[in-house]
Amino acid sequence: MNRWHKSVGEIQARRRPVVECERGQAALSKVTACYQQLSSFLGSNSDCSRLREELEETRAMAYTICKGLQRRLTAQLTEGELPQEEREELERLWVLFISGLEIFQQDLRKAAALQHLFPLNQRRDRRGLLNTGCVGGGSGVAARAASVQTPWVRAEEEPSPELGAHVLQLDGMAQEMLQKVSVPFWSMEATQEAWPEDGEDQPDGEEAAAAAGAALEVGAAPEEDRGRGCCRNKRCRLGRVLCLLCVLN
Repeated sequence: MNRWHKSVGEIQARRRPVVECERGQAALSKVTACYQQLSSFLGSNSDCSRLREELEETRAMAYTICKGLQRRLTAQLTEGELPQEEREELERLWVLFISGLEIFQQDLRKAAALQHLFPLNQRRDRRGLLNTGCVGGGSGVAARAASVQTPWVRAEEEPSPELGAHVLQLDGMAQEMLQKVSVPFWSMEATQEAWPEDGEDQPDGEEAAAAAGAALEVGAAPEEDRGRGCCRNKRCRLGRVLCLLCVLN
């Protein structure tokens, strides 16, 4: 029994860095998504000083997660030998992380440009805001970002740089990571199936052929019968298109 407990403990200890990186990547995706949503309010009638503060808080949190995740991924992939399964998982996280950095950098640039166009330094600056019809701000989005938990946020929290410096720093971070570890992006394989439409599985070859045949029959039907029956089948995508064309004609 002691030997069994020891082997389980060894497996858990070996997997712990991988699980920690997975949690970090999931947290980063949530925080950067919240930042993207918050930045969409900039320049609108929902823009305000509180929104700018929430943007800075969310950006600071994303910065801390990025730094911690970069250190862990780099250390795991450059130091020592890893089992094949763990290495593949970490390499996949490596690719996801660098790809996410590029998207986050684009959001930071957009936020910097909008804050420059709409400074909000004085009350009269609000006259230039766009009336989009949105009500309220992004406090709920900021609350979701603040609720995200990562293993190292409190222990390794660092002051984030100024917005413009942060954009440049992400460039340097990605370049440094690519120089230390070479993981071809094209070599990564998806671990999940492609998304099914409407929660259903994609039809196989026979079902697709039957659907296409039914759609052609619908297209050749008289006008009074067009659009009947084919749209009842959720998988008959081609039939839907033909029905719409018939209605438009």
